[in-house]
Amino acid sequence: MTNLRIDLKSLSCISYGLYIVTSRLGERLNGQIVNTVVQVSGRPPKIAVSINKENLTHELISESGVFGVSVLDETTPMTLISTFGFRSGRDINKFEKVKHKLGTTKVPLVIEHVVSVLEAKVVDSVNVGTHTVFVGEVLSGEVIASGRALTYDFYKVHLKGKTPKNAPSYIETDPERKETEREEGEKPMNRYVCTVCGYLYDPEQGDPENGIMPGTAFDDLPPSWTCPICGVGKDAFKPEE
Repeated sequence: MTNLRIDLKSLSCISYGLYIVTSRLGERLNGQIVNTVVQVSGRPPKIAVSINKENLTHELISESGVFGVSVLDETTPMTLISTFGFRSGRDINKFEKVKHKLGTTKVPLVIEHVVSVLEAKVVDSVNVGTHTVFVGEVLSGEVIASGRALTYDFYKVHLKGKTPKNAPSYIETDPERKETEREEGEKPMNRYVCTVCGYLYDPEQGDPENGIMPGTAFDDLPPSWTCPICGVGKDAFKPEE
């Protein structure tokens, strides 16, 4: 087969939603943000989710054979998305301050800022490389509130959200392009990256929405300044490599 050049940006045109997929193993609960949940069958109703093999949620689903899905709505704050999308359940208890309930299979279901919840038992799985696609037969489903389901486009355009590295839709920045930009002076060297959500603070742009004017160096930001995406402090930032 002839090797064809793939413009990865072409994949970003695919439409996605935004969901929290959860599971449990014994007393251990975990969940993560995903943009890939699809209904694949009507009778019986089945859904499929794509989970990165490195994530704790993958481990729990593989072992327990059950998972839950919370369909987020457009009111979802970035703090909730950050907790489940940019933090590891190996480091924090994601459910400590989040409204949730246990489903019939005892999987945790997030019930704040969601339009509906589902839970399923795994009936098949497919190894697709970095991810596993788990196919689950739906055991229960409930509409939690009226509202508009959060789309990935709304998340990126209106909430200025970033794509986690473990997401199937993540596109890595071309290092050669980045170096060229630096050499040509298109981008400053003293930009800082949030280690939690990936937000990039650029002194040339500042953070006007939070009172930080363009031209403000990172070191000159007030101690009270926090990441406009996930809310962590300055100590969670590192210089852009």
